[in-house]
Amino acid sequence: MNQDIVFELELTPEFIKDYQKLVKKNKLLVKFFEKALVLLTQNPKHNSLRSHKVDTIDNFDVWSSSVTGDIRIIWTYGQNQKMVIVLLESGTHSGANKVYK
Repeated sequence: MNQDIVFELELTPEFIKDYQKLVKKNKLLVKFFEKALVLLTQNPKHNSLRSHKVDTIDNFDVWSSSVTGDIRIIWTYGQNQKMVIVLLESGTHSGANKVYK
């Protein structure tokens, strides 16, 4: 596997807050997030991320990628920088911390 980084990640304050809340409750998630973030930098459409577009109110392209069976990262491509992925949120697919509204 090519280990070169293709995309740069930009973390929003919302993503950081969500991430810290999730890993505080489950330290094992740190490893899962690390793996998902590395895959995002290398290939955002990697099969194990199960990345897909999600509907948004403002109709811009937002994607969801899997960290675990229930944990998701919500992201978009950088507007002015082609090789940037902006991490918007992280949370669960269901339950109180769900990222699908």
